[in-house]
Amino acid sequence: MEKINLIATSTFGLEAVVKRELKNLGFEKQTVLDGSIEFEADISDIPRLNINLRSADRLLLVMGKFKAFSFTELFDETTKLPWGDILPVDANFIVTGKSIKSTLYSVPDCQSIVEKAIVEKLKKKYKINWFEKSGAVYKIQVAILKDNVTLTIDTSGAALHKRGYRESQVIAPVKETMAAAMIDLSFWRKDRLLLDPCCGSGTIPIEAAMIAKNIAPGLDRKFVSEDWGIIDAKYWKDARKAAFSAIDNDIVTRIKASDIDPNAIEIAKRNAENAGVDDMIEFEVLPFNKVRLSEDYGVCISNPPYAERMGVLDEVEQLYRDMGRLFRANKTWSVYIITSHEGFEKLYGKRADKKRKLFNGNVKIDYYQYFGERPPKK
Repeated sequence: MEKINLIATSTFGLEAVVKRELKNLGFEKQTVLDGSIEFEADISDIPRLNINLRSADRLLLVMGKFKAFSFTELFDETTKLPWGDILPVDANFIVTGKSIKSTLYSVPDCQSIVEKAIVEKLKKKYKINWFEKSGAVYKIQVAILKDNVTLTIDTSGAALHKRGYRESQVIAPVKETMAAAMIDLSFWRKDRLLLDPCCGSGTIPIEAAMIAKNIAPGLDRKFVSEDWGIIDAKYWKDARKAAFSAIDNDIVTRIKASDIDPNAIEIAKRNAENAGVDDMIEFEVLPFNKVRLSEDYGVCISNPPYAERMGVLDEVEQLYRDMGRLFRANKTWSVYIITSHEGFEKLYGKRADKKRKLFNGNVKIDYYQYFGERPPKK
């Protein structure tokens, strides 16, 4: 098969993180838009990307792009695409859609037109008039933005944040992909202490431990495109073998995670065990006002409670004050906090050195970044 185009989708505000991940995986030429990074690849790259991407939400195969101002144009352009090269005769294909600021604003109608066009193309390919859709799943999306149509097929299945280790969780957890991005955007390195004093179900410390140990995030899960005939099973086997070989079992790092809720700590411990990093994280039941900084040049990365999502406003605001008092007293610590509370900096007692707007699910948040002094060179 010839070169293909892929799109790695991301949470708004994390495009630069995903772009950097793709570059590190060998994909230099990229086109970045809001919430997506498009790039050229081989079909054999689909397994490697799904298994290794930490901060992307999904990996989509681009079938085609064109302008359409009428249903006739949408139908005709869709039929020009090589659906028969991808979809087998028994393909269980499902069409979803979205339309923003476009002439074709009715999403259900757009989905119906695209499905009819695909069926017509497959009829000519397979010389039959009825498709049972009993085989592998192919989730097709028609996305229209300002009359520009993009047709893609999802290669991931369940979103990439579903690593498989989190069997249970607390209220309002941070997604695994968001946690990985928060770590990527911080100054934390393997030789520095990492602290999450509001760890909940343990996502941030677990993701940090996986990064330190170089455990590929998708190593222990299945992807929908594993059942596609166009991707040789050898590609999946080779990608997993390479990921297993890259794991560093000798790494020594220090990660501390605490929470006021004993149930949350028990959940976090089980999740860490499932991820294979329970030996790398020190969990403790501890209210924040009892937290002490045991050494200098540490890094705090945390997703503390938001007043609007859980807890009582007064308690949450007191927590932010306590955080400010603790970390302002030691200028060597770097602190990274996400919250939707717009008064966080005032409560913390200091303006952030850098602030990045993000979304945790549907909640608009800010990522507050306080840079501590750099550790002395060894």
